[in-house]
Amino acid sequence: MKGVFLDFDTVCHEGDLHTTELDAVLDAFVTWPVSAPEEIPGRLTDAEVLLTNKVKVSAAVMDSAPKLKLICLAATGFDNVDVEAAKERGIAVCNITAYCTRSVAQHVFTLILALNQHLDAYRQRMREGDWERSPHFTMLDYPIHELAGRSLGIIGYGELGRGVVRLAEAFGMEVLVAERPGHEGPLREGRLPLAAVLEQSDILSLHCPLTEHTRNLIDADALRRMPAHALLINTARGAVVDEQALADALRQGEIAGAGVDVLSQEPPVDGNPLLADDIPNLILTPHIAWGAVEARQRALDEMAMNVRAFLEGEKRNRVV
Repeated sequence: MKGVFLDFDTVCHEGDLHTTELDAVLDAFVTWPVSAPEEIPGRLTDAEVLLTNKVKVSAAVMDSAPKLKLICLAATGFDNVDVEAAKERGIAVCNITAYCTRSVAQHVFTLILALNQHLDAYRQRMREGDWERSPHFTMLDYPIHELAGRSLGIIGYGELGRGVVRLAEAFGMEVLVAERPGHEGPLREGRLPLAAVLEQSDILSLHCPLTEHTRNLIDADALRRMPAHALLINTARGAVVDEQALADALRQGEIAGAGVDVLSQEPPVDGNPLLADDIPNLILTPHIAWGAVEARQRALDEMAMNVRAFLEGEKRNRVV
């Protein structure tokens, strides 16, 4: 089978990964660093396997690839694929799971610790020479708290949420798990209403998918419910948060800080409220929580296993 990876540079940076497993399972394997929409049809003419991270795979894209049998994603989310069109055309779709749990969890705590320790503020004071002029051996301008005993609210208790919880427990934190937005029926064991988690969490970490129930879930009202000392961490999807409301809440001191790794538009070519340079206590990173070298290599190897399973008639990680 011939496989074509349309946006390989979203996974591999300057040759830091190997494609040994994909090369072994595909008779021919072509990688393109990036593919503009108008370039895609010509690149898929003979492709039986379309591999991608974030390329939009529409019905028209599928129709431009007459030999296409499998769409293989380098991600857990599959909202960039028209799955109904794939189903109608008999094209299988596979995602990957649990490949970046450790990478995301450590990034979540990187953001938590950087905000809790006020690293940016203290580094700025150092750059300005304040320590050299200080009469004391230490500086205590910004309060630091132990994480032990603090409450961590989790919205989205799947693979990634559970990975973060394991680290939280190692820090001695109390974990509060919100019931899934849109869940019908009584609360499941160990879950709390969303309102209670918002009101009781010292730190709130988002790990839910973007759905009709989670779009703008953290809006102005939700932010007002949070304690003024609370931190918000978002490594899920940008549109789970009302970004203008978050910018306003940080400026007004409604919450103490936020660490954000995802935006509603990526890259943010049309701008974004969170890109303003006057927002206090905001750490913004460019969707890198998943991007440890080991996690990205695991993603490629998981894709290869999905292709191999498809060839052997197995339904591994099948979305369609």
